[in-house]
Amino acid sequence: MKILVLNGPNLNLLGVREPAHYGTQSLADIEKMLRAEAATLGVELDFAQSNEEGVLVTNIQQAMGVYDGIILNAAAYTHTSIAIRDAISAVKVPTVEVHLSNVHAREEFRHTSMIAGVCVGSICGFGADSYKLALHGLKAKLS
Repeated sequence: MKILVLNGPNLNLLGVREPAHYGTQSLADIEKMLRAEAATLGVELDFAQSNEEGVLVTNIQQAMGVYDGIILNAAAYTHTSIAIRDAISAVKVPTVEVHLSNVHAREEFRHTSMIAGVCVGSICGFGADSYKLALHGLKAKLS
C-alpha cells in the first residue's frame, strides 16, 4: 500500500508558526513520526509540501495510478480551493482531510471545508497525531 502525504501552505513553518494552534513539532518531525508508524503497518509513504495551490493540484492529479490514497492537509486552501476539491474528485484516489488544530473551535471562516465533501474522512484537533489517525483510518478504508 502506497500513500501520499500532501501538505499545503505555511506548513513548512510548523514548529515556529503559532505553536499554540499548531504545536511545536516541525513538518520534518511529523514526517519522521509518520514514517515510523507506517513501517509498523506495512505502508509506504511519500511526502510533499507546497505553498502554491497549483502545485498541490498537480500533486493530486499525479497521484492517480501511483498511490492508493492521499492524506491531505490543505491548510488555508481547505476553506477556499475549489480547484483542490475538483482534483480530488477527478482522480478518485481516496483522500483523508487532516488538520492539526480543531478548525471548528477557531475563526468562523475555518468552519467551512471546500474539500471535505470529496474526502473519505476528515480528522482535526489532535495535533501531529491527526496524521497518525488519518493513516490508520485510510489503511482500514483501503484494506
